Amino acid sequence: MNYFPDEVLEYVFNFITSHNDRNSVSLVCKSWYKIERYSRQRVFIGNCYSISPERLIARFPGLKSLTLKGKPHFADFNLVPNDWGGFVCPWIQALAKSRIGLEELRLKRMVVSDDCLELLSKSFLNFKSLVLVSCEGFTTDGLAAIAANCRFLRELDLQENEVEEHSGHWLSCFPESCTSLVSLNFACLKGEINLGALERLVARSPNLKSLRLNRTVPLDTLQKLLMRAPQLVDLGTGSYVHDPSSEAFNKLESAIQRCKSIRSLSGFLEVAPCCMSAIYPICPNLTFLNLSYAPGLHGIEPTKLIQHCRKLQRLWILDCIGDKGLGVVASTCKELQELRVFPSDPFGAGNAAVTEEGLVLISAGCPKLNSLLYFCQQMTNAALITVAKNCPNFIRFRLCILDPIKPDPLTNQPLDEGFGAIVQSCKGLKRLSLSGLLTDQVFLYIGMYAEQLEMLSIAFAGDTDKGMLHVLNGCKKLRKLEIMDCPFGNIALLEDVGKYETMRSLWMSSCEVTLGGCKTLAEKMPSLSVEIIYESEQMEFCLDDRQKVEKMYLYRTLVGHRKDAPEFVWIL
Repeated sequence: MNYFPDEVLEYVFNFITSHNDRNSVSLVCKSWYKIERYSRQRVFIGNCYSISPERLIARFPGLKSLTLKGKPHFADFNLVPNDWGGFVCPWIQALAKSRIGLEELRLKRMVVSDDCLELLSKSFLNFKSLVLVSCEGFTTDGLAAIAANCRFLRELDLQENEVEEHSGHWLSCFPESCTSLVSLNFACLKGEINLGALERLVARSPNLKSLRLNRTVPLDTLQKLLMRAPQLVDLGTGSYVHDPSSEAFNKLESAIQRCKSIRSLSGFLEVAPCCMSAIYPICPNLTFLNLSYAPGLHGIEPTKLIQHCRKLQRLWILDCIGDKGLGVVASTCKELQELRVFPSDPFGAGNAAVTEEGLVLISAGCPKLNSLLYFCQQMTNAALITVAKNCPNFIRFRLCILDPIKPDPLTNQPLDEGFGAIVQSCKGLKRLSLSGLLTDQVFLYIGMYAEQLEMLSIAFAGDTDKGMLHVLNGCKKLRKLEIMDCPFGNIALLEDVGKYETMRSLWMSSCEVTLGGCKTLAEKMPSLSVEIIYESEQMEFCLDDRQKVEKMYLYRTLVGHRKDAPEFVWIL
């Protein structure tokens, strides 16, 4: 294709949206590398320490959209200290200094300050989209700066963030000229907001498609918002509590009936089950229903709602729905592709209400299912084998038994054969999380059959180093490996250190790896960053090479060791 003009190739490359495919295109030849370099506008970086912002800017001077991740995934389970790192400020400062035309920024598990949000808002004239997921360090003052200064803002999406709330008036900082909003999500905020400012903002945003509210937005305000924005496609309710015989509730029913376009429904952070009937008119067209934040919906209430949702493709629910409720899902939602069942009480002893029975019913009734996150009380090999036969198209399979080393309750055997059936039947499996009593045999199956696997999470599993070696030797496409409380040590870690150059990261905590083993790895592979994470009081014990390391985080980097590591992080 070298005989085509560069402009033609650039036009063709613009149709390639996959980050991996764009990377492959850049490796074909020098000409394609150059064209791809100048034409790429969207970049994904899975580890903010794998490259420097200056190097990114030099490589892609036309950058407009950046997705950046900070802390390791296990930070979601409180295994990474809060002040470990993941600061976004150096990135925003470098991007601002370069005068790059940034329009979209998506951050996950990063530390964000008010100062850098203000710098972001003032440095990029055409900035349009800010998505923050599981971030921390900022307050509503930073949000006020974004609202006040980003004149063309289309999306402000705040998911699962820790936000210090100084004032509920940040929404009033949107100027009257702001009419461009398409998506607004502040469901994670806990404090009160200016309801009048919210109503005015929604009223002057004719293109608003997604609106997710926090628990302080009452039902009567929801009714007013729906009257002003009947074009919504994605709705997250706030406080859904009212007297069903009241005039406000009657008005809400009328407003909901006008919302013909809603396809995604979430929220119900506070809910009166007797008011749920008002939602029924929009249920037949829903493709996504998220009730994972609605502990007030229990008993038969979730299933009564789901029975009206025959077009659902994605369902997030609490385990209080029970196995019988999952049976209703199976008989109703024939188009279901993704199911997430969360624990209503993850620390309660024996309170989980779903078991292998509910999962088997789902697999039998929902043949299109390809993504699963399932917190349950128990699981059997027979159930997993049945699920594998019924749903061979899984690309994500995450099973969490609340007792992490529980065997098959019927046979008292490990769950090796069940998970072996999953990896053997599901040829396209890319993400897998294991749970229950497991031996090295399950890792042999994974290494043999999980040819497409990219991410594996393991806890309390395996017998010897052979388990980890089966995975490293067999899974050629593995990018992220997370291991916790497993008997894997230096032999497994050091057997094939070259493998880590093809992976994004390896996390090991409470395993058998020693400081000496980590030092050997760092010496052999200088292109890797090997971080040892100790709690402060453990630092004095970390000089002995025979000392087991509590937490090790290994990742590829093109720019050497990071300069912002705290005292409890030792970079070898």
